[in-house]
Amino acid sequence: MSGSPPPAGGFVRRVGLFQATAINMSQMCGIGPFVTIPLMVAAFGGPQAVIGFVAGALLALADGLVWAELGSSMPGSGGSYVYLRQAFQYRTGRLMPFLFVWTAMLFIPLIMSTGVVGFVQYLGYLAPDLGRTAGDLIGLGVIALVILLLWRGIEHIARITAVMWVVMIASVLLVIAASASDFSAHLAFTYPAHAFDLTASHFWLGFAAGLTIGIYDYLGYNTTAYMGAEIKDPGRILPRSIIFSILGIMVIYLLLQIGTLGVVDWHRMTDPHDIASTSVASAVLEETWGKGAADTVTVLILITAFASVFAGLLGGSRVPYDAARDRVFFRPYARLHAKHRFPTLGLATMGVITAIGFLIGRHTDLATLIQLLTTVMVLVQALAQIVAVTVLRARQPALRRPYRMWLYPVPSVLALVGWLVIYGYADKNSPGRHPIEWSLAWLLLGCLAFVLWARVEKVWPFGPKEISEEYLTSREAEPAEA
Repeated sequence: MSGSPPPAGGFVRRVGLFQATAINMSQMCGIGPFVTIPLMVAAFGGPQAVIGFVAGALLALADGLVWAELGSSMPGSGGSYVYLRQAFQYRTGRLMPFLFVWTAMLFIPLIMSTGVVGFVQYLGYLAPDLGRTAGDLIGLGVIALVILLLWRGIEHIARITAVMWVVMIASVLLVIAASASDFSAHLAFTYPAHAFDLTASHFWLGFAAGLTIGIYDYLGYNTTAYMGAEIKDPGRILPRSIIFSILGIMVIYLLLQIGTLGVVDWHRMTDPHDIASTSVASAVLEETWGKGAADTVTVLILITAFASVFAGLLGGSRVPYDAARDRVFFRPYARLHAKHRFPTLGLATMGVITAIGFLIGRHTDLATLIQLLTTVMVLVQALAQIVAVTVLRARQPALRRPYRMWLYPVPSVLALVGWLVIYGYADKNSPGRHPIEWSLAWLLLGCLAFVLWARVEKVWPFGPKEISEEYLTSREAEPAEA
């Protein structure tokens, strides 16, 4: 097993390859494609919206290889926190890991809140008279139930996740099967004029918006990296769980998108008064197999949405644990449950922020919320990790790397370009919302918070840099996987 063993009284390595892949796929799929297919169609203005899911998959694969190398080399709890701490400690001390935890405590639960918004949105298909207040209360109840189920040992959670993964697969396969039973190639592959005009600015604006929506749908391929201290043989299992989950979800999304477009006219998906714009999968089932089948599959989609939030908070709640244990975040976050060994305060805090985000999201355009969340994540996590891979190869050449990025540095460069496109077009895709300005403001606020924290803790820049290379346990690198 690669990497240092967990400390006494810490996490237990009990999650295998199937469970790890199921955790990633449950978090990736969830309610995402069922609510974003209409958003993707609106962004591109036609069935060519499939481009967005393909582009999202390519970015996820490129970025996933970054996660695979970092996660297999440093399989600790907290994911990005661990990687940024190791890579940037030489020049800026604890600044980068502090900023990551500062940002992750916001963007992870807010992304989960979009899943709860989607849950209530699809519930509206079963209960069309559901009022806003009732929907708010149901969403808050869903969040409370997720926290209750997560308040237990990881071995029980792994079994729960595996069951919900089966339900997720069943729901998407039923929608795909239903669309295949009454598929119209004319609907799916008839494009509006100038749909592929690469010289038109509207195509690239649509592409940037579609890439943002696409990568949002794939987010979650890194969930097991946050749980590195709980993965069996992480040097082998963690990279495979990332790659397998991305490839599996890519196939599912393409079949789902094309199949849906072959049943429901894309113009309906852009009409806010049509059920296809809010519950497109239910509309597909109603169109093909009838209302009864639509109701049944809608229930499965609700369970899938629940599973996504469950898996996301499972991984996200581990983020502040390592930081607090290393005195880079508030110290109470380093406490684990005495019996079940999970971070209690991290889980509780993210549950509360998810609830707040859900209430905000109920009164905000979902596409804009996705744009805001993504821009915040890009700066402190996505771009910083790409740099971290290169820095660590130079600074810690003897670090054990059970997995080395294929074709390095090509995937890093592709991921860098993709994230910069998303960030650079954010304001143009969200006029009047200013997501770039909000992300920079949040980053600046985090820097100010770090300065105050560093002064109290007497660390850099108010004290000496503390270099800790705990994963550098051998001067000879471990043989890489093919």
